[in-house]
Amino acid sequence: MARTKVYVPRETAACSVGADDVAVAIARASKERGSDIQLVRNGSWGASWLEPLVEVEVGEQRIAYANVEPGDVAGLFDAGFLTGGEHAKRQGPVNEIPYLVNQERWTFFRCGLIEALSLEHFRATSGFAGLEKAFEIGGEAVAQAVLDSGLRGRGGAAFPAGIKWQTVRNAEGTQKYIACNADEGDSGTFSDRMLMEGDPYGLIEAMAIAGFAVGASKGYIYLRSEYPLTHKILSKALAVARDAGWLGHDIQGSGFDFDIELHLGAGSYVCGEETAMLESLEGRRGIVRSKPPLPALSGLFGKPTLVHNVVTLASVPNIVRLGAERYAGFGEGRSKGTLAFQLAGNVKRGGLVEKAFGITLRQLIEDFGGGTASGRPVKAVQVGGPLGAYIPAEQLDLPMDYEAFIKAGAMIGHGGIVVFDDLANMARMARFAMEFCAIESCGKCTPCRIGSTRGVEVIDRMIAGENRDENYDLLVDLCDTMESASLCAMGGMTPYPVRSVLKYFAEDFAPRQGGDA
Repeated sequence: MARTKVYVPRETAACSVGADDVAVAIARASKERGSDIQLVRNGSWGASWLEPLVEVEVGEQRIAYANVEPGDVAGLFDAGFLTGGEHAKRQGPVNEIPYLVNQERWTFFRCGLIEALSLEHFRATSGFAGLEKAFEIGGEAVAQAVLDSGLRGRGGAAFPAGIKWQTVRNAEGTQKYIACNADEGDSGTFSDRMLMEGDPYGLIEAMAIAGFAVGASKGYIYLRSEYPLTHKILSKALAVARDAGWLGHDIQGSGFDFDIELHLGAGSYVCGEETAMLESLEGRRGIVRSKPPLPALSGLFGKPTLVHNVVTLASVPNIVRLGAERYAGFGEGRSKGTLAFQLAGNVKRGGLVEKAFGITLRQLIEDFGGGTASGRPVKAVQVGGPLGAYIPAEQLDLPMDYEAFIKAGAMIGHGGIVVFDDLANMARMARFAMEFCAIESCGKCTPCRIGSTRGVEVIDRMIAGENRDENYDLLVDLCDTMESASLCAMGGMTPYPVRSVLKYFAEDFAPRQGGDA
């Protein structure tokens, strides 16, 4: 008789609320009761509000039990959860949970489904099929498919990925590199981490496809130091893939050589910027480079380098396997495909939601997020990390579309969404933006290094009610200077959240003399 499979996620968010202890408790209870189970440590489905989410395979279904604690385990066994028994924490079949069913899983379809480090599970779910097809159709066709798909960089600038691929492919040089920027430091973001922990071989396959398409033989993953579990999982996955012949010399007899090195960052936010990351990879201090030259022509060690973040790369295997047209069929306008939106902050159901572009902020926050955790009205939503604009409640019907956000003076960035209710003081949030920049600036350019420090001082005076009109004008001038003269987005985009607060939430500053807001 086959053993009953019990799935307990091994993913940072789930582990932070006790998933490891739950797994131990289930294993111990199973042994004590003589139950024959197979404990599978899968990734997370992204419904963070349900973690730890334990699943039991019953027939053709996986029955989910949410927010399981070690103290619940004995009661679950008593209730017959190994056969899908009723219990207060039973959610029913995982494939019927509305939060998950109503998504378009293109990039994250394996996350939660498989045991992350099982190469067998990966292969059984189309793993390496994209790479095998790439070998069949050739590098030029792969690069063209990425261009035709409309895929744009998921890190912030939303630059067309296919143009980067074509540029690196056509660049002269016998040595080229793939650099995966996994330094995911934006507030409210965790999609890169969740994918690396739940589908590490998917990223390895994606980087190999990219290397094959552009003529690169070496890849680097630049991982943020705050992800220790991710580091362990990726390190193991790289070793397994190498031993199985999916990395290294002559991959699967294809004649293509490609290997990946995992590099751990040191906690600098600015290393999320591609050229600062390249400096760090080369062993120097992470300081932004002046451009040109572009990394696509002269990047890592002065060689042509394709730089993408995790989710951008991980979108590629299915583009190659299923076709560019299918991917381009999602979304609207120039915003093609899907994006993993991440719900955080004051929201009832936080987690990851992969949807096609065009869904509105309101739909994400209300339909998926269930509104605020406090039950109070939404006041503002910051999209795109600490450099993203604060969007007021009256604009929640703004579609998640790159051009629509640009028109609104905002950005989608990495897809992080942080919700604030009506008790939030937005003047304090404007101050935080400037303070964050002052702390994290690499210091290379004056507008960012000095401008952010002066910005904190000016906002402090406005909050204190000192010459508010005069300081308002000074803050606007300072934002203009930072936006137009900074070397990179660190200083250049810090004005976005500040300007949005000045525009929509001026009443949160001290009132003008005479009492008028």
